[in-house]
Amino acid sequence: MFDNGNHVVLRRDGVAVVLKTPQNEMPQVEYWGRDFGVPGAEGELSALDAMTLKVTPPAEKPDAALRPSLLPQGAEAFAGRPGLEAYRGGAPVFVRWTTVETQVEHSGHELLVHAKDAVNLVELDVRLSLAEGGLVLMDERITNIDMEHEEPLTVNWLDSVLPIPRRADRLTQFTGRWPLEKQPQTGPLPRGSMTRDCRHGKTSHESPWLFIASDGEPLFDSGEVWACHLAWSGNQTYRLDNLPQHEPLLGAGELLGPGEIQLLPGSDYATPQVCFSWSDHGLDGMAARFHRWLRSLPNHVRGDRPVTLNTWEAVYFDHDGATLIALADLAAKVGVERFVLDDGWFHLRRDDTKGLGDWVVDPEVWPNGLDALAEHVHGLGMQFGLWFEPEMINLDSDCAREHPDWILAAPEAVPCREDISYRTQYVLDLANPDAYRHVRGQMADLISELGIDYIKWDHNRDVTEPVHDGHYGLHAQTEAAYRLFDDLKAEFPGLEIESCASGGGRTDAGILQHADRIWASDSNDPRDRVDIQRYTELVVPPEMIGAHIGPSPAHSTWRATDLSYRAAMSLEGCSGFEWNILECTDDEHAQITAFVKLVKELRGLLHAGEVHHADFHDPALRARGVVADDASRAVWVVATVTNLRDVVTERLRPAGLDASRTYRVRLREEIGESRWGWNTPQWIAAARTGEGFVVSGALLQQIGLQLPPLWPMQAIVLDMQAL
Repeated sequence: MFDNGNHVVLRRDGVAVVLKTPQNEMPQVEYWGRDFGVPGAEGELSALDAMTLKVTPPAEKPDAALRPSLLPQGAEAFAGRPGLEAYRGGAPVFVRWTTVETQVEHSGHELLVHAKDAVNLVELDVRLSLAEGGLVLMDERITNIDMEHEEPLTVNWLDSVLPIPRRADRLTQFTGRWPLEKQPQTGPLPRGSMTRDCRHGKTSHESPWLFIASDGEPLFDSGEVWACHLAWSGNQTYRLDNLPQHEPLLGAGELLGPGEIQLLPGSDYATPQVCFSWSDHGLDGMAARFHRWLRSLPNHVRGDRPVTLNTWEAVYFDHDGATLIALADLAAKVGVERFVLDDGWFHLRRDDTKGLGDWVVDPEVWPNGLDALAEHVHGLGMQFGLWFEPEMINLDSDCAREHPDWILAAPEAVPCREDISYRTQYVLDLANPDAYRHVRGQMADLISELGIDYIKWDHNRDVTEPVHDGHYGLHAQTEAAYRLFDDLKAEFPGLEIESCASGGGRTDAGILQHADRIWASDSNDPRDRVDIQRYTELVVPPEMIGAHIGPSPAHSTWRATDLSYRAAMSLEGCSGFEWNILECTDDEHAQITAFVKLVKELRGLLHAGEVHHADFHDPALRARGVVADDASRAVWVVATVTNLRDVVTERLRPAGLDASRTYRVRLREEIGESRWGWNTPQWIAAARTGEGFVVSGALLQQIGLQLPPLWPMQAIVLDMQAL
């Protein structure tokens, strides 16, 4: 950190942020990117000023026509979307800061800004920090300090933004659907001010996910990118201001409902974190900053990620105790470490139309409770997990019949307007203290009684009319859901929770600070999963992504694929099974046993290393590697998604290795047999032996391994160990 009174420089892990701090004005970001070193004298920052086009208004106020501040406003002559929109008593509030104080904290990694508008009686606190990994985090808090009048300050939005350079000319954002999440959309950087809103009441399958500006087409292994991600699981707004008279701005904020935030005298509103990641090593460098930050958090999952079997695609709602005991026996035999009973175990739950809200074991299906199954699973040395959907309620439930007022919806919609339900379910108002106590109490009773180690927490519908206590209540609902995660984990140390929302409908850096892993998609089709997972892990580290082997044909697409292909894709996250393995052949049992053994050998690297992707010209090819921090080992999965385009195949040049070392490359065929045509590269024969193919890191990186011509939807796993 360097502070000369007019500038502050924050620097960490290869990233620098330079802020100009004019007296009693909101700071401006003059630079965000590669760390150029700590300025040793005030003259160097003066040189930076001199290198920048500048218009100096009177009294050195912000360069109004050029560089917006951390909270751009019309008072700065900013013509884009203002950072804050608020009103009081029906009149707009245009903030003009009468005092601004700045303070550097936490070893020079954090700038705190406290601003006061003594006329409009508003205070704003901004925290801009460089987290571990060089990720920029920003959050804000606005306070109504008008203590003489009862009129609330209504906040329509409060966004966080950072500037990007003019050379950024492409914008990547995302869309998707169930079960095809995280689909990238790249085009020219739009001109003007634009927003992309998400109004699903959760992050959603079609979430923008990230706004990524890039200098040219975004690549994984090279190129400069600037990314923005909102760490929030409710409604959201992503924004871009690309106007001729200003530096472009990238940002995001919570999408607030009408009149949702009304601040009475002395009360405040704190925004969710907005994450900004810069990289000059492409999308992989951008993702590495997210991964390092999340891994540095005290509640991040540690240790080996258990191999999991979840029963949904094995039995669906057909719960038979004898079948599930047999399935648990076989799961333990092949090496599974966590057995999760999915939907269908609770009161009335014979299909998806009844029972949500009644978290008690159904005596008709389980006359002796779940105790015997839980004890059996624990006796086999496995963890026991159970499915819940705590935020939801069916009208056909004891909970809804006794407490219809606990439903989060417009009053006229409950219970008569059943047409607005989704999957015949409604949302339970967790911001209602009585509803919260009901859910937490029933869940806690079962966790304690059964010794539950793991919860699969689902969220299967949109939140469309969130009226709580007469007001728009999505912010309160989202915070209550976070609190329920935290309360249960605090009451039961060691409990792990997976966040699922019809698959990847709630994956964001907000839920990742409360959950232990996410379910990236309800599609276990490996052809779809290969892309869903590579874009999910732009933010989410692989140890937090459930990636299971499903049956063939796939439940979601009815596409048939080889077991080796499904196994290879499962290696790219937390491996497991979503499959009735009782129906497998003896050969398949042997293959999945060998696969589980391979997972246990490699997971120390797969769930802790740095993720890389190869950039191929052939659209049929995908390659993803995880490399140890010291470059001593790497595991790469190479896969095809359709027919190869050319006869002469491309080469894999694995990133992240040490050019000065020698590596033994082995083909790990524990996944099963892979198929390819017309010729076999010579190195494959050696890679199939215990000795492996021995080659220098320099040749691997500069020349690369010519790949075998894999048939469509085939994969190979390469293990590279330094000698």
